[in-house]
Amino acid sequence: MIYREAGDFKTTYAADNQTFPIKGDRFAYYLVLAFALGVMPFIINDYWANAIVIPFLIYTIAALGLNILIGYCGQLSLGTGAFMATGAYASFKFMTGFPELNIVIVVILSGFVTAGVGVAFGLPSLRIKGFYLAVATLAAQFFLIWLFTRAGWFYNYSPTGMITAPTRTVFGYAVTGPRASAVSMYLFCLFFLIAVAWLARNLTRGTLGRKWMAIRDMDIAAEIIGVNPLMAKLSAFAVSSFFIGIAGALLFAVYLGAVEAGEAFGIDKSFLVLFMVIIGGLGSILGSFLGAFFLIVGPVLLKLLLVNQLGWSSDLAAHFEIMIIGALIVVFLILEPHGLTALWRTIKDKLRLWPFPH
Repeated sequence: MIYREAGDFKTTYAADNQTFPIKGDRFAYYLVLAFALGVMPFIINDYWANAIVIPFLIYTIAALGLNILIGYCGQLSLGTGAFMATGAYASFKFMTGFPELNIVIVVILSGFVTAGVGVAFGLPSLRIKGFYLAVATLAAQFFLIWLFTRAGWFYNYSPTGMITAPTRTVFGYAVTGPRASAVSMYLFCLFFLIAVAWLARNLTRGTLGRKWMAIRDMDIAAEIIGVNPLMAKLSAFAVSSFFIGIAGALLFAVYLGAVEAGEAFGIDKSFLVLFMVIIGGLGSILGSFLGAFFLIVGPVLLKLLLVNQLGWSSDLAAHFEIMIIGALIVVFLILEPHGLTALWRTIKDKLRLWPFPH
């Protein structure tokens, strides 16, 4: 009875088709949004921004992009790290080649460049699928990282092979570079996360999203009823890569500041985002948030527990963090294979009836 739909009447089609048709969901959404915009900027500090909040925002954007490709369109990809690197290096070339460009425009253009690269490597999806497509995207991972580390043009022939983000401002506040504050970086990343989540939610609820899901469920039947598999698959690769490119640009320019492709965007980055999508729940916008929260906040909380509370050494705690997080992933996928979203859906169903048994 705490979370109930009784009395929540709809009198228009627009009200019935809104993103959050249940009043309790709308209230929770507006509450979270008000806290993120009205409270967090006043209480956030450098440690929490760099350790939890900003990585969570950036990786959620990447998880949203990969979830569109895997969860909604059913196209398996292991090249997320390389596509994030594409966004990072594209933003670096835009920032150094066109210093007058606003950083918001730079991040968006980096997303479009990554979308083009994603479509190019998504062409094999027209003939292959499943693990064969995963191997094709894995080839993209190794090829693009090799390209960014070997071709000097991408890092402006720097002797170290690294790229460094220059300082850029929004409304007079630095959001990149050493002068950027935790609040400005947080609000900048939050703006992109809200925009990407809104766009992803509306795309997946519209005609394009239904085409993706038709291809995911049975591509032959989808083609018979009129869905163009070429446009559906390539559009999924384009939108997914666009979001992942934005995440890569933010990771480089706002969070890290200086990167080297092999170190910052290796294959481990691809698996990290993939685990976020699987743990959170395939085919779910909320699942991308929950999966990113689990894999970003979980290790930090474990470190605080093992090092600060139990007094373990940092090296020993780091090894145990990997073991514990890995064990939790295995156990969770056995107990709830559909992810945290399915668990949240079960909880909501229970709350609708509580305290009555049925």
